[in-house]
Amino acid sequence: MTKHTFKISGMHCASCAVKIEGSLTDLPEVKSATVNYAMAQATVESDSDDPSALHGVVVSEGYKVIAEEDAKHEHLKDARAAKRKAIIAGLLALPVFVIAMFKIDIPYGTYIEGLLTLVVVFGPGMEFHKTAWKQLKKKSANMDSLISMGTLAAVLFSIWSMTQGGDVYFETAAIITALILMGRYFEALSKGRAGEAIAKLLELGAKLAHLIGEDGSVSDVDVSALKIGDVVLVKPGEKIPLDGVVIEGSSTIDESMLTGESIPVKKAVDLEVYGATVNQTGVLKVRITATSETSVLSQIIELVKNAQAQKAPMQKLADRISGIFVPVVIGIALLTFVVWMIVTGDIYAALIPAVAVLVIACPCALGLATPTAILVGTGRAAKSGIFIKSGEALERGKNLDVVMLDKTGTITQGKPAVTDVLTSGVSEDELLALAASLEASSEHPLAAAIVRTAEERGAKLSPVTNAQSETGKGMVGSVGGVEIKIGRSGFVPGTDEVPSEEVERLEREAKTVVYVSQGGICIGAIAVADPLKDGAHDAIRKLRKLGINPVMLTGDNKRTAEAIAKLVGITDVHAEIFPEDKLNLVKAAQQEGKRVVFVGDGINDAPALTQADLGIAMGTGTDIAIESGQIVIIGGEASKIPEAILISRKTFGTIQQNLFWAFIYNALGIPLAALGLLNPMIAAGAMAFSSISVLLNSLRLKRL
Repeated sequence: MTKHTFKISGMHCASCAVKIEGSLTDLPEVKSATVNYAMAQATVESDSDDPSALHGVVVSEGYKVIAEEDAKHEHLKDARAAKRKAIIAGLLALPVFVIAMFKIDIPYGTYIEGLLTLVVVFGPGMEFHKTAWKQLKKKSANMDSLISMGTLAAVLFSIWSMTQGGDVYFETAAIITALILMGRYFEALSKGRAGEAIAKLLELGAKLAHLIGEDGSVSDVDVSALKIGDVVLVKPGEKIPLDGVVIEGSSTIDESMLTGESIPVKKAVDLEVYGATVNQTGVLKVRITATSETSVLSQIIELVKNAQAQKAPMQKLADRISGIFVPVVIGIALLTFVVWMIVTGDIYAALIPAVAVLVIACPCALGLATPTAILVGTGRAAKSGIFIKSGEALERGKNLDVVMLDKTGTITQGKPAVTDVLTSGVSEDELLALAASLEASSEHPLAAAIVRTAEERGAKLSPVTNAQSETGKGMVGSVGGVEIKIGRSGFVPGTDEVPSEEVERLEREAKTVVYVSQGGICIGAIAVADPLKDGAHDAIRKLRKLGINPVMLTGDNKRTAEAIAKLVGITDVHAEIFPEDKLNLVKAAQQEGKRVVFVGDGINDAPALTQADLGIAMGTGTDIAIESGQIVIIGGEASKIPEAILISRKTFGTIQQNLFWAFIYNALGIPLAALGLLNPMIAAGAMAFSSISVLLNSLRLKRL
């Protein structure tokens, strides 16, 4: 299965996108196809690696396929052309309007009206008729078909009426054309602003890098020429060219483009740095660990692109309506003409409401309602280091009742440190050496803290055989033929040898205590503290303010868990649970009718993240592409949890507003036009304004 993404030029309304989407889906090799009107983009999953057949379908429908790198240029060119046509049409239509509306009696006034109108309709407005003719040859219709029919009907009728000495309606055709062209120009400007998030992300990357050669020489090269393993020099004030590891020097790095946080991060030898972040104070030598295609920045761009290309489930209804909208409107217009003709017997009285029906009916607002809100909302979230992976995630963010938070890495920093060592029959260094020997093969944060402390004390680690990890319990292995265990009290034998009052004191201080046994005899315990994340308490307060009850889940013992929960203001705690228990707790809450958001690290929490109504994965630069969560928070800042939910709610609310007004506009406008209560020129202005209002409403999300 191959995913093809390409830009399309020439779409003027949502029904255009629906038609292309349907034609692509009809191909036997195509499994799915999505055409996004707001982004002018198609995303197709096909069994074929060759996209030429897909491009051929688009061209056969009367549109153009353009290269990704040409899309911005094409948009600017289209916007300039739209501006030029709107100005010409407006200047020529204005005198027609003035002569007709104020009934100015000038020599050959009707002929002047007719001539200027013909120039407007068949000059700047020719694009409507060309597209309508292409659609007619395919026995199809779109928004341009409605505009073409309406304006041509007014022009042709007026020319015929001139020969009969009757009234003319040239101003109707001229003003309709001018207003719709103006609307398209403003729409092009707004769509450009809505989709600027990707462009800004692309501009973040460094262009040049100082490559250090094997002989120590430094040369400037294009970032795209760098390979994994290359060493680069990064001076103060410069951008890190690509992801890498510091091999010399120390500095502070501005990672706000990645995490949304303005506070610089200290970096030293062996720590990771990310492309497009800014080196502030010191000189660094960095070994490159990712190419420009696999860097964090490229993953971010891909994530945002994917989210913006997808449709929210709500859009499916709008698409179905847009697909049948134009033929239905043509039918209503013909029916309107026939009824008025029967009732009045006056062709003038029948023509005007029929034309009004044709020009007020616009599926553009329906097509723009969802994608423009997603474009702006996901772009706004990305600025804060929050990556919303799909339109579906926005819908999932509404009406949440419970947020379940995995303690380690979500509420706490996930970077624990050893604080106390309790021993029985051995020295502290001996206990740490045995524990670290076993924990060296584990990736758990507690294990890393024990190994780090042992190494800092100069402990010599022993080889371990038959090392095994028992999820949620601890580890077991053999050192010198003697069994060593480390973990929970129920897993390690003889834990009553360690003074219980001392253990209780440590646990009340929010420290996690793990026991160590040698040959079935408990020889001590190690206390590890995992500091709270900055802003964790404030995040819990804001979640409550959003009407979401916070629940903490942890494998820690009850006393430690309750101590940490108390510090952040959580009263509902589930302690001493296994990873599979998290999934069951999510399911249990859902069975009670509650909508659950689960927040975890995206690795051992994957089942719960997937099961939850909304999954938020707390990521770092290296695991941005976490698949389990619908939302990824880069850097794992606790304060971003309520912010992510708020942005998703506001974006979804904007989608609802857009769709409501788009539906109401057509539901009220078409009947009013059919009843003769709307002048065609007013209808044309209202039609243009409907699309612009949807775009402007979406752009409000930028100010969240």
